[in-house]
Amino acid sequence: MNLQQLIKLASEGQVRELEVLSLEGGIYIVRAHLLNGCHTLQDARGNTLHLRSTTHVRDLLRDLPADPPAPPCVLVQHVVHDEMCGARQGEIAPLRMPFSLASAW
Repeated sequence: MNLQQLIKLASEGQVRELEVLSLEGGIYIVRAHLLNGCHTLQDARGNTLHLRSTTHVRDLLRDLPADPPAPPCVLVQHVVHDEMCGARQGEIAPLRMPFSLASAW
């Protein structure tokens, strides 16, 4: 899915949630959850779009429509320390925090 498709689907109210995935190396990617599954934001060549900061994410998504209300957005970060140390038992879920597209503060 490219940015224009994301904006169109968001304006139609079809985007249920946006995830901003924080990856090692200071890379962020955006995934849109729709009724028919999850789609990763891609560049013009069809490759996963790598963003360099949360500010870059906000700048890129500033044209998402406000009406209908913008879909909820969460920052998703895996807790690598728990996986490396093996201190916890069972499944380790990623950290999911609400993320505002409107402002960094």
